[in-house]
Amino acid sequence: MTYPEIVHAQLQKIINLWLEYEQHYSKEKRLERMRMITLADVINALIYFEGGSLDKELKRAGLDITSSAFIQRRHQIVSTVLQDILADFSEQNDEYETFQGYRVCAIDGSSINIPRNPLARTFIQHPGAPNGYNQLKVHALYDVLSKTYLSAEIHPQPEQDEIGALEFLLTWYDIKGKLLLVGDRGYSSYALFATLLERRNTDFLIRVKQGRGAMKCIAGLPMEEFDRKISFTITTTQTNEDKKNGFVFIQTQKNSNRTYSPKTRAGRWSFPSPYPMTLRIVRVRLSTGEYETLATSLPSSITASQIKELYHARWGIETAFRELKYNYGLTNIHGRSEEFARQEIYAAMIFSNFCSRIINKVVIQHWKNGKMFEVNRKMAAFLCKEYLRTPNADGDQLMQNIAKYVVPVKPGQQNPRNLRTQSWRGFGYRVSA
Repeated sequence: MTYPEIVHAQLQKIINLWLEYEQHYSKEKRLERMRMITLADVINALIYFEGGSLDKELKRAGLDITSSAFIQRRHQIVSTVLQDILADFSEQNDEYETFQGYRVCAIDGSSINIPRNPLARTFIQHPGAPNGYNQLKVHALYDVLSKTYLSAEIHPQPEQDEIGALEFLLTWYDIKGKLLLVGDRGYSSYALFATLLERRNTDFLIRVKQGRGAMKCIAGLPMEEFDRKISFTITTTQTNEDKKNGFVFIQTQKNSNRTYSPKTRAGRWSFPSPYPMTLRIVRVRLSTGEYETLATSLPSSITASQIKELYHARWGIETAFRELKYNYGLTNIHGRSEEFARQEIYAAMIFSNFCSRIINKVVIQHWKNGKMFEVNRKMAAFLCKEYLRTPNADGDQLMQNIAKYVVPVKPGQQNPRNLRTQSWRGFGYRVSA
């Protein structure tokens, strides 16, 4: 078997095993008459989907079924099945890259717009958007070296919790190898630092605030490049002795029987008090003259310059989210419900992992005429979908076709981010391709 055939067979086995294991997720026994397509066919169709209308995508997938019948079959699948398929498909991959033994995993979130429904829990309304809109927040663990999603959790945007999502993913899924978690300032939390310090085979590299709003243990450090360890103690009490010792105070809701005001601030903390903590703080100077401050548990054998590059690698997850939306069609959700949106988000991540595993095996000429090249991932996605939708397709031919499409790499290039509001694309405005 060719490599694409091996990966595809592995994915199909995982899909079938999870559907068999999670039979209680579906209403299969109640709908015996609906046997035109299997639930595995439905999941594969979701993986193949592009940005066209539902009828067009079903035709591309080779499914001779009406849109209505397909939607009824979709209702028999709970999105958590695809969430588990994503994690299992990632776990089955033993061909991942490492840095000094670490799997470098970026942690971040991205917003996905879904059809407007003022009654749904995903609805957001504020002075800048008086009509409101609906949005989901995708929290992902992403291997930036192998360019694959390890797992993901989805929250309604108004209820999104970055740290809670990360703790769930680390608890629920068994991720292979020694992890280095790299995150931005949204993950700067004493509670998260403590959680990760208590975990085996896990280190972290997280950007923290500096200057005004910085953590108490960091606020007094000089605004210059340095690499030092700092030790401090965290407490949930505020006695005179605690204040005298300079302990870091975290306010918590200690009495579970008491009703607290919604305005009462309460930090996240589930560890003993007092709790001693030691962090390595690295402050680096950027080419713009600005500083970034990074908190880490990495050993001193990894230098400050390497830490700077590791944090810079976190940008890979931003690129991956952009590919999900524009290369894999998440700007065109084929359904109005939150559950259908969740299905397609996980399906897009599964397909992204399939593409990355194939691309990582494609042989190209990386250097030519003094320029560096890499696979054109957008074209590779198109070719992979054609391969998956075509019965008895040639895996070797797929890899040869992908190798034909390359783009130049421009290291160090910086462009301003052109941020603008993105809305969900209605069914009447889908692409014609």
